[in-house]
Amino acid sequence: MTTTSATDNPARGALYILAAAAAFSLMGVLVKLAGQGLPNEMLVFLRNAFALLFMLPWLLRIRLGALKTRALRLHLLRAATGLAAMYCLFIAIQQIPLAEAMLLNQTAALFIPFIALAWLGETFGVRIFIALLIGFTGVGFILKPGPALLTNPAALIGLASGLLAALSMVTIRRNARTEPPARIVFYFCVLGTIGSAVPLLWAWQTPTLLQWLIMLGAGGLATAGQLLVTKGYASAPPAQVGPFAYASVLFAALAGWLIWGEVPDGWSALGALLIISGGALAMRRRMLRLAVAKPAAMGDAPLPPGEAS
Repeated sequence: MTTTSATDNPARGALYILAAAAAFSLMGVLVKLAGQGLPNEMLVFLRNAFALLFMLPWLLRIRLGALKTRALRLHLLRAATGLAAMYCLFIAIQQIPLAEAMLLNQTAALFIPFIALAWLGETFGVRIFIALLIGFTGVGFILKPGPALLTNPAALIGLASGLLAALSMVTIRRNARTEPPARIVFYFCVLGTIGSAVPLLWAWQTPTLLQWLIMLGAGGLATAGQLLVTKGYASAPPAQVGPFAYASVLFAALAGWLIWGEVPDGWSALGALLIISGGALAMRRRMLRLAVAKPAAMGDAPLPPGEAS
């Protein structure tokens, strides 16, 4: 059973997660719009820089002594995998329908059990394995293996964003054994912004005023999504509210249809249903198993697209 308390409010938690999903979907819309005139390196840097700007008042409240760490390598790994996932996601957003890009990023929930097994020794049972099998069957319907996939590998890049996001989340879980959440957030914000600034040495392009404003909005939405996710998982057990993160795919599908006329074919729609079903089932079963041993750590709960990346 999921560990609950008298202060848990699943309805409120679900609303927070739904709001976070909407925020990250809108961020995807803005990234897709800005990407029509800016290179991917600029998109990733501006998203990180503006998110850091919005979080700066909170980060400055952290005492200097609380930033001392003996886990710098894990912080670097978290930043590297998170950044790589973001680069892959933003490439996918530009080249395939927005909903498919968001959905492939959400496959992180399918990869996490395998990474946690190999790295942290966290086993999973037959029910989780069946759920994962359902989810990966859906991935096959989305990718549609064949010659076309090799000539336009954007969907594979989107899937890579899910794998990298999963590695980033498991890194958070491993780091949370010794590091407080505030320190983990601080190092990711700072290292992510610095790391994404390096490619600007050869890829800088001065944005227009409109592009500045669009990416300012993307950074603001990313920050809002992070805060809403935190409130959501603080309001109820992740096993209860985590699956609502998949609403980001529905929001993205609606936005893609309204703005770009993106309509998924039948196979993609079936694949989306299988991925969401398998991912939500695997997520819920894993959260229930973890809750038996101890309350969920920071890296346990899956996040909407763009947060883990």
